[in-house]
Amino acid sequence: MKKIISLLLVFTFGLSSCEKDDICDANTPTTPRLVIAFYDINNSTKPRNVNNLMVIGQGKTEGIIFNKSVTDTTKYVTNANTVSIPLRTDTISTIYKFVYNSLSPNAAAINTDVIKIDYTHQNVYVSRACGFKTTFTLAPVNPFVRTDPAGDGNWMQEIFVKTRNIESENETHIQVYF
Repeated sequence: MKKIISLLLVFTFGLSSCEKDDICDANTPTTPRLVIAFYDINNSTKPRNVNNLMVIGQGKTEGIIFNKSVTDTTKYVTNANTVSIPLRTDTISTIYKFVYNSLSPNAAAINTDVIKIDYTHQNVYVSRACGFKTTFTLAPVNPFVRTDPAGDGNWMQEIFVKTRNIESENETHIQVYF
């Protein structure tokens, strides 16, 4: 009888020392990107696709990859009406160049606007397996500064903040009209 009780105790203690695997589920929300939607300036309710948009972070030579399956320069270009771009987690602002019509052979058709996005950020605990994610809040006054480095006019005519809190990628944060 003592052997059976001893075996049960060993078995019970053995099971109690097991832990869940620390694997972060791929569906767990991580640090969200800033979602920008583009609209027709003449019809504010109509989404508008951009022509060969390339988005390049400050100090970078290559743009954000929008098309992973393409291997040449077109992987950095999109013709969509919505883009998602990452914000820096080590500072309170991020600067991007938005190059409209970037693949045009006519240099005069290419137009670049630079936008500095100001925000605060907070690290949020997700789980032991996933660690932390960072959420952002756009600055309450002047959350972005737009410049035209070439002096050829801003192709982004109007920019509005739709959602100041950036906690997921399931909603539009900024609307651009051109």
